[in-house]
Amino acid sequence: MSTQYYGGQAVIEGVMMRGRKSMAVAVRNSQNEIILHEEALTAKIYTSAWGQWPFVRGLAMLWDALGLGMRALMWSADVAMQEEGEAEPVAFSGPVAWTTIATSLAFAIGLFFLLPTYASQWLAGFFDDHAAVDAIFEGGIRLALFVLYLWAIGLMPDIRRVFGYHGAEHKTINAYEAGEELTVANVQRHSVQHTRCGTSFLLYVLVISIFLFAPLTFAGIEPDWLALLLRFVTRLLLIPIVAGIAYEIIRFSARHEKNPVMRALIAPGLLMQKLTTREPNDGMVECAIAALRPVLAVDGVSEAAVVSEQ
Repeated sequence: MSTQYYGGQAVIEGVMMRGRKSMAVAVRNSQNEIILHEEALTAKIYTSAWGQWPFVRGLAMLWDALGLGMRALMWSADVAMQEEGEAEPVAFSGPVAWTTIATSLAFAIGLFFLLPTYASQWLAGFFDDHAAVDAIFEGGIRLALFVLYLWAIGLMPDIRRVFGYHGAEHKTINAYEAGEELTVANVQRHSVQHTRCGTSFLLYVLVISIFLFAPLTFAGIEPDWLALLLRFVTRLLLIPIVAGIAYEIIRFSARHEKNPVMRALIAPGLLMQKLTTREPNDGMVECAIAALRPVLAVDGVSEAAVVSEQ
């Protein structure tokens, strides 16, 4: 069986952690209490044997971000804004949540897919519509927009706190994988960077997409709107393939991160994490520990175990 790697993501005033069988979200409310939500993982991507196949299991990371992650984010917002005396929020979905998700997806598609595709096609016109130049422009614009977006949102105080919880999540996983007892003091000694971070994953996705998208510029197809539409559709259809390749690279690098060549490949992702992590305070670390412990318990794993074989 494959090695089970634990991890999660930051949410509003808290952390979500995922294991093999369950996920848990720990959020600090306005009364400074940690509210915990646990949920079994029942989606086929987690429970089916094919969900662990190489180049397929990478889809779980996309599902985590678009499914678990968004629902956990909406729930954490309800808890964080909960006033004293109010009943604990239990809704993890609903029209408002799904409208927000749809709006966020539309914004992401427009910013990171439509805009780079359109802009690169226009810029390539100054270079005789050369396909290679077009592909380089598209990939470069998409990567630049991604970095600029992360930098810009990092200037917002609320997002900086989320990035602090992101750092707490990384520190907690690093402490667990080092076989240390999950105490605040132990966790705080570790790095806010982690090889398997979703930020690194997205960077791999962006770089790999440059090479996979390059042959699909549809140069010479008329009218221009049809060529643009074909480019956009093919890029969306290739996302699962790109994600699968990126995830396998992440897994391989996690197993061989001490290798000098792998360290060089990992370095850009670790550098990018400086945009999405901050040093957490002790309260943030407490939330991350509170989220990881029940996930480990459900999987029957000791806190002191190191990346257990499931």
